[in-house]
Amino acid sequence: MAEPSATVRVWGPLMRLFHWSLVGAYAIAYFTQEQEYELHIASGYVVAGLVVFRILWGFIGPVRSRFADFVRGPAQVFGYLLGLTRGKAARYLGHNPAGGAMIVAQLILLVVICASGVALDAAENRAGPLGDTRLFVYTDVIVDVHETATDVSLALIVLHLIGVAASSRAHRENLVLSMITGRKRAE
Repeated sequence: MAEPSATVRVWGPLMRLFHWSLVGAYAIAYFTQEQEYELHIASGYVVAGLVVFRILWGFIGPVRSRFADFVRGPAQVFGYLLGLTRGKAARYLGHNPAGGAMIVAQLILLVVICASGVALDAAENRAGPLGDTRLFVYTDVIVDVHETATDVSLALIVLHLIGVAASSRAHRENLVLSMITGRKRAE
């Protein structure tokens, strides 16, 4: 009789490819905003495509990728965070409630960043799918929205990394490795 596996597959290859592609495309977009505008625009469109994929995958993907599996109310999110600070947070095979909230927040911000980026390209350069509009009238507002959403997104990335480190430590598992291999310790 075979012994049960010590790990189980949690994240499929598409979810892992999405995650690391988003990390790369976002970083390229962020670090090329001043010097390499064409690369900034191209990587921004890659981010937009990835966000569309993730939103769809949140409804039709495997169970651990679906919003229904990890989106929880504020009470559960704060309860998990409180438990984490006390060393008593429940372990989740998929995303914990705080991770689920982070995903939703980041997706919303990325939609705002991408939409405002397309609008900004139209306003400043009369380019992109909105290039024929009169968005140039709102250039200052669009810049403020784009930059503010990016700043908030960066702050959430820092919180995400802190959360991954804290959850990894609390549950004695390497969550970064699980997003590479797709596997976590079996419950």
